[in-house]
Order: sequence, then C-alpha cells, then structure tokens
Amino acid sequence: MTTDHPFLSIVIPAHNEEKRLPPSLAKIDAYLKKQDYTYEVIVVENGSRDRTSEVVREFAKDHPYVRLIEVHTRGKGLAVKAGMLAARGEYRFICDTDLSMPIEEIAKFLPPVREGYDVLIGSREGEGARRIGEPEYRHIMGRVLNFIVKLTAVSEFEDTQCGFKMFKRKAAEDLFSVQRMSGIGFDVELIYVALRRGYRITDVPITWYFDPDSRMRLFQDSLKILLEIWEIRQNWRKGVYAPHGASRQHSPADV
Repeated sequence: MTTDHPFLSIVIPAHNEEKRLPPSLAKIDAYLKKQDYTYEVIVVENGSRDRTSEVVREFAKDHPYVRLIEVHTRGKGLAVKAGMLAARGEYRFICDTDLSMPIEEIAKFLPPVREGYDVLIGSREGEGARRIGEPEYRHIMGRVLNFIVKLTAVSEFEDTQCGFKMFKRKAAEDLFSVQRMSGIGFDVELIYVALRRGYRITDVPITWYFDPDSRMRLFQDSLKILLEIWEIRQNWRKGVYAPHGASRQHSPADV
C-alpha cells in the first residue's frame, strides 16, 4: 500500500544478502498485506559483491512499495542513515535482513501497544524477552559488548546493539541528520544523543532467534566499539551533534 506519507517505513540495510532477502521480503509482504495502515520498505544495498540489488529490483517490480537505495561505501551505520533519511513514514523501523525477530513483533513497537515514545529499542534481555537457539558463548559475547557500552556511554539500556529499533519521524530526522558513526557504534551514538536531546526512549522485549550466520566478533568488535564510543564522546564535547543553527549546551553527562 503506497503513499507519499506512509504510517510505517521499514529500513533494511543489506550487504551480500541475495540469499536471505527474498524469503525475508516475502514474509514482510505477507505481514504488511494484513495491516490497515500505509507502509513502505526501503532496502539499502551496502557495497555488496553479489546480486543483492538485483533481487530487490526483481521483488519491487510486483511490489511498488519497495524501494532500493545503493550506498557503495561499506558501513551499516551509513546504510541505515541513508535509509532513515530517505524514509517518509511517521514511524521508521530498522530491520535486520535475517528477520531474527519475527516481523509480527513489529506491532510491539507501534500504537496502540506502545505510545508516547520517540525511540523504541528492541531488547533481547529482561522480562518478556526470549532468545531462542543461541549458544551460551554467543550470549556471553553479547553481554561483554553491552557491559562495555553501559560502562562507557549508555547505562540505561540492556541491549543497545539489537538490530531492531523504531523512531518517530521527527526524532529520526533529527538524530540521523547528526549521526556520524558508520560502524558498530552507530546504535550507541544514536541512543547517546537521543538521551541528551531529551527524547522519550524505552526498550521493547522481543522474541529473537539466533542466526548462525551472525558476523559478531568478540575481540575486534569490543575494541572497535570502545574506539567509536571515545569518538562519540569527543564529538559531543565539540558540539558536533548540536542541532543546525543551535548553540551547544553542556550537560552533566559531558564528563
């Protein structure tokens, strides 16, 4: 169901996803057809070496609500930023290609289930969340990363790195316009800035299925996120994230 101003935009960053995209797009299509609101799906191809773009174009021929954006420089943060700023929806949802969170769970992020929030973070931790099929060592890897994030940047949430997040239109246009991180730290960056902007944020417990094709690496990712968190904090101190035309306002969190 297409419109210039849809209720929901789903943004899918995709790097070398020619195999996983077709079944995921089919599941998303089957779900959206049952909804009474308007929608669009934006797939952001990100430096792929396979037929990712081609499979999206083929699907879009019969599904005009699907759009393809190509971002040739690698970086999930770059891909998500491009998709979220190109989106036109009142609600804008970041969605991993693997649909490790079943698409039906998107209802948990939308009214009437959740109202009054600007940013909603999918969470695989806490009451109501379920992690299915995940090996213990992978869970430990995730908790180590989250411990680093809580210690150095964002202590309020248990799962900043979950690949499923919802932003209301105004929050998305504001936050993604100042986003700088292109790698693993972009999630932390967005939440870090959103908290200091005073946005209303909550986490949403989800059911999540482990994907053995996950590319998470404990040592490399931990080191990278530490470096990016340092850059995020420096950017905040320098006023990089100040709204356009606004003066930088210090907060107790600057230290």
